[in-house]
Amino acid sequence: MIFALRAALFFGLWLVIAGPAGLVVGALAALAAAWVSLRLLPPGLVFGSPGAALRLLARVVTQSLVAGVDIARRVFDPRLPLQPGMITYAARLPPGALRDGFTALSSLAPGALPAGLAGEGRLAVHVLDTRMQVAEDLAASEALFARAAPRDG
Repeated sequence: MIFALRAALFFGLWLVIAGPAGLVVGALAALAAAWVSLRLLPPGLVFGSPGAALRLLARVVTQSLVAGVDIARRVFDPRLPLQPGMITYAARLPPGALRDGFTALSSLAPGALPAGLAGEGRLAVHVLDTRMQVAEDLAASEALFARAAPRDG
C-alpha cells in the first residue's frame, strides 16, 4: 500500500514537471523512485509536525514561483541590478541526512544555490544578489524543515 501511494505521488510529480509526454518513462521512473524512497525513508519513520510540513510545502511552492518570476524579470530587463557572489550560512541541523535534505531543499530558494561546505556547519551559497535576504530565508526554511523532518518513531 505504501509503495503504491509513493509511486502515485512520484508519478503525479512527473506529470507536473513533464506533462503528458513520456508517460511510460514517467511510470518507470515513479516505480524506481518509490522503491528507492522505501529504502531511504522507511515507513517506520514518524514525521514531525504535519502543520510544519504543510507550511514548508507552501513556502517551497511560493519560493519557487517567486524565483521563477524573478529570473524571468531579470532576463527581460538586463538593467536590473545584480550583485552576484557567495555567502555562507551557518546551518543549525546536525551533519547527516537531515542537513543534506535541507541543503537540497535550499536550492529552491529564490536567487540562491548551495555550492558546498564553507567550514564547520557552514554552507557556501551562490546568490544572484548579495543584497537579498538569503540567509534569513534559509533560516526560516531550515526551522520549518527541522520541525517537519522525519525521525525514528
